[in-house]
Amino acid sequence: MAESDWDSVTYLKKRAPRAAEMRSKQAVASAQRHGEGIDTSIKYGAGGNKQHSTNRDTAKLDRETEELHHEKVSLDVGKLIQQGRVEKKLTQKELATKVNEKPHVIMEYEQGKAIPNNQVLGKIERAIGIKLRGKDKGKPMESKGKK
Repeated sequence: MAESDWDSVTYLKKRAPRAAEMRSKQAVASAQRHGEGIDTSIKYGAGGNKQHSTNRDTAKLDRETEELHHEKVSLDVGKLIQQGRVEKKLTQKELATKVNEKPHVIMEYEQGKAIPNNQVLGKIERAIGIKLRGKDKGKPMESKGKK
């Protein structure tokens, strides 16, 4: 029973350093001094807040070759949006707020630079009261009231 001394403590193993401690400048410098191997790796997209990443296909579409190009809103639709907005006495910002879009989106639609989105076009149609799609473009929308 002489071996079980309650006052002395024996550590058999040193605590392993934490990951944050291993990445510190001091730990890296110490490893270099002792000639130990240092592994460095860069994680792609780590720490970013990107929801969507671009890939090769979007780069091809951005170059807009003859066989692959984005469809744009026609200029007559842009003019109709502008005329309807002016008739309602709205600015681009006010119209954008009304349809829950950014003012930049309205500006692109009016300039004919936007890629058409039927949901956005539908919201703009309802806000300005003019049809922007189909064969009867430019005609006022019919109000759907109760009969």
